[in-house]
Amino acid sequence: MMDPFTSQRRQAALGWGLVAVAGAAALCGVALVLQNLRDHGALVLQPQRQRVPDPPAQATWISPLRRQCHSGDSALRQRLLGLQQTLPQRLERLRINPSNYAERRGRDAYGNRLDTTPSLVVLHETVYGLGSAINTFTTHHPQDADQVSYHLLIGEQGRVVETLDPSKRAFGAGYSAFRGRWVITNPAMAGSVNNFALHLSLETPLDGEDSEPGHSGYSTSQYDNLAVVLADWMRRYRIPFDAITTHRHVDLGLERADPRSFDWAALQRRLAALGSLC
Repeated sequence: MMDPFTSQRRQAALGWGLVAVAGAAALCGVALVLQNLRDHGALVLQPQRQRVPDPPAQATWISPLRRQCHSGDSALRQRLLGLQQTLPQRLERLRINPSNYAERRGRDAYGNRLDTTPSLVVLHETVYGLGSAINTFTTHHPQDADQVSYHLLIGEQGRVVETLDPSKRAFGAGYSAFRGRWVITNPAMAGSVNNFALHLSLETPLDGEDSEPGHSGYSTSQYDNLAVVLADWMRRYRIPFDAITTHRHVDLGLERADPRSFDWAALQRRLAALGSLC
């Protein structure tokens, strides 16, 4: 017959053995965690992603531009190549007021990661003169509704003014979307294209400083420099030609009409001459 005291001692020994094994396993787990921290850095708990509200429906964008790999106008090509070569020297850079722009956001208001590389170009017009636009951008605006900027302005005589570096977020289209895409940076406000857009504005001719549906149009020099700038942005950021659109199209409030009297055929010829539509 087995001594009950001996049986108890064996059970106790077995229990302590299991405790030792569990402790060793725990220590091993801690060691693995420490090794992971040393190799990969601290573990960061990612916030739970939320679904971003979709923008309201809008008309489908069908680009007036088309694929064209060559241009038969050699004189036009040589003129544009000359402007392209001199653009870095001709480009004027201004420092606008910080109230009128912001950094491109790496995450939206819901914690979703965002690509901050520009992927859209929105065309505008100034309505008033170039000087008026520059004065607006360089003025401090404490109220959100007054804050506005574009990345670049092109004057009637071909003056090219960079008012904001493309890496920054211009306030060019407040309530807007493009092909079902917008970015919401404030959950209390609607979204816009600003976080992934580049904004370019053409100086309006004198006869367009009103609210009429059209005017005499933009100059040859404006279209030349517009094509040169767009060709650079398309190459630098891999923006396709059908992602060049207008303020009129992206505006969800249906309040904007710019750029009025825009000649897409003129832009087509110039981008084709530069080889940017292939």
